[in-house]
Amino acid sequence: MESFYKTLQIEKVSPSGFLEGSIGDCIVAEERIAFYLNGEKMLSVMSIPSEQDFHFVGFLISEGVISDISQIKHLEIAKDGKSVAMEAEIHTENLQNLFREKTLTSGCCVGVAGNLEEHIVERFVESNIKLNPKILFEYLREFEIPSVLFNKTGCVHKAMLVLKDETLISEDIGRHNAIDKVMGKARMQGLDTKDCILFVSGRLSLEMVIKAVMHNIPIIVSKAAATLMGVRAAQETGVTLVGFARGERANVYTHSGRIQA
Repeated sequence: MESFYKTLQIEKVSPSGFLEGSIGDCIVAEERIAFYLNGEKMLSVMSIPSEQDFHFVGFLISEGVISDISQIKHLEIAKDGKSVAMEAEIHTENLQNLFREKTLTSGCCVGVAGNLEEHIVERFVESNIKLNPKILFEYLREFEIPSVLFNKTGCVHKAMLVLKDETLISEDIGRHNAIDKVMGKARMQGLDTKDCILFVSGRLSLEMVIKAVMHNIPIIVSKAAATLMGVRAAQETGVTLVGFARGERANVYTHSGRIQA
């Protein structure tokens, strides 16, 4: 954990001026992580150097470049942790689309998505999951427990995937990265994400909803707000979208029938 942050000497200022002396402050330490696919560099992302393999897998599935981990022939993290190499059977057209038409996202770190609009009309999430509101807020309280890295730096996003028999958590400086990591972790462990719940710390924009759709996730819950395109995408793809989930209140924007007492 200590390798993911550095302690720097800083000065603090108040309305009356600078406080005397410098103090140590923990700063998150991101790295540029390179993704290599079938022998060629695909892209680089700014990320915390942890769960790099899960990150790559989750990202590729989110973009439709691969559909299942059975397509992966080899996956390896470099010894220095700054690159990941994968050999896989891929959907070439989706890989080309990723770089042919770039959409600047409203997020951070990856910031590019090329396969968003087509997947909105191609997929609809079918799930019989029902979530009791009391259980929703129990999970929310679990999600709100800060991690060691957040306590140290205050500078990470978090994603929590609630599955039938277990809960997975990932975090990163980017909200997209955190989601890709937790999705990749679930897929690499052979877990079915069809009837699970995704809790995220960032806003619910279009690309965040699409990531969930590509993994067949029926319910997304966030402490933050939803955007108009995010709500429209969730409505069209069958995703239950819950935002501003704080304390004992939340806004349900779409497909509220899955929330039942």
